[in-house]
Amino acid sequence: MRSGKLGTTTLAAEVTNISAHGFWFFVDGRELFVPFKQFPWFRAATVEQILNVQRPHTHHLYWPDLDVDLAVDSIEHPEDYPLVSRARPNVALQRKAALSSSLRSRGMRQVTRRRGRAVRRGS
Repeated sequence: MRSGKLGTTTLAAEVTNISAHGFWFFVDGRELFVPFKQFPWFRAATVEQILNVQRPHTHHLYWPDLDVDLAVDSIEHPEDYPLVSRARPNVALQRKAALSSSLRSRGMRQVTRRRGRAVRRGS
């Protein structure tokens, strides 16, 4: 008996387990761990989004639902790839945005003082 022509090779990457701390995936005969602490883009992702991983190239992974591209090497050696911004958040701006959002949700307007007179902001 003669077998048919071989098909094309696929570059499979398979998520094998997901926990509260990260997920494991199987690639090139080994299992790698992706911790949410070092790869925060996956922290709020659904299981379905994490499971939908593609491997367009040998050293490249892509999660289309999250629009996340990673090199396999960045998972194996995260210390070589500073993925998390060290910039401090602008707390004052975040508080102002939260206040404005809270006022809008209650149908109120924000009033600020400018040069001795009240200025209404919002609708």
